[in-house]
Amino acid sequence: MTRLADLTTLRVGGPVGRLVEAGSERDLIDAVRDADRAGEPVLVLGGGSNLLAGDDGFAGVVVRDARSELSVQDDGMCGGVSITATAGMRWDDVVSRAVHEGWVGIESLSGIPGSTGATPVQNVGAYGAEVSDVIALVRVWDRLEERVRSLARIDCGFGYRDSVLKRSMRGLAPDGGVWHPTPRYVVLDVTFQMRQGTRSGPIRYAQLADALGIAPGERAPIDAVREAVLRVRGAKGMVLDDADPDTWSAGSFFTNPVLTADAAAGLPEEAPWYPAVDGAVKTSAAWLIEQAGFSRGFASPGSAAAVSTKHTLALTNRGGATAGDVAALARTVRDGVRDRFGITLVPEPVLLGVDL
Repeated sequence: MTRLADLTTLRVGGPVGRLVEAGSERDLIDAVRDADRAGEPVLVLGGGSNLLAGDDGFAGVVVRDARSELSVQDDGMCGGVSITATAGMRWDDVVSRAVHEGWVGIESLSGIPGSTGATPVQNVGAYGAEVSDVIALVRVWDRLEERVRSLARIDCGFGYRDSVLKRSMRGLAPDGGVWHPTPRYVVLDVTFQMRQGTRSGPIRYAQLADALGIAPGERAPIDAVREAVLRVRGAKGMVLDDADPDTWSAGSFFTNPVLTADAAAGLPEEAPWYPAVDGAVKTSAAWLIEQAGFSRGFASPGSAAAVSTKHTLALTNRGGATAGDVAALARTVRDGVRDRFGITLVPEPVLLGVDL
């Protein structure tokens, strides 16, 4: 019996009704369309790195994109390159290939687990870069209209850890229980446009600049940027390692809060903050968590779920944790931050059969 614990990086989650491994675009579309027409719940799963799945499992059809293909449409002769990767391709394989080939723009996104198709949904980002910076086109299967569509970058409505693709998710609870996500769009492939070169753009993230031995705003070789990012992420337990329970997580469990200027003025003077769009202010969820009393390694008595010993923003499975354990820890941390600072943290992973 296949369990969601076997398919997710948090290693929690109950049994699935049926698992379909799609080896072609046609297989992927057919599996989703046939289930939709039969009224079966559908979960399209990539690397399972951004999912907290419930202990009761998922009684419907889990569809995984088994494709791993990358094609080059423009060879960079004019200084730019256009590539398309299938949704099922491991994201870090795309980044590794880009650095090897001298395609500039995603080197700071090294080490992020999961599939390429998930990156535009969440608009993944790290160390001052977001994947939307280089996305040109996202091809999707529109489950509502039952047709393939091409969404240009402007159509994707990218925001901080957000997109039209993510906002198309609607929670359904057919049995009156907890919700599960049902996205309208299933990503088929993603086209990226990058420039050809050997040096990155300006490195504005101070921690990464320190790791590279440069001043913020300077540039660095893209292979050096990748190596530095992997070191920094590894030190935080943010690079998957079967031998390290600190990496048995969904990455950053909460997004960094974006506050109005008035709300940010209520933060302690020492709180980190960064300018965001429209005069808003972004602060650090990790800092809020730690200052609210949840230090690295924090765990409730008897629970196998714990705050990472390397980074307070990751909630981990120390071995044998249930989804209930992780959800209880998330509630404890969220409520503690709200009580201390009046800020309600928003979970970043998709919740499947789990209610926070």
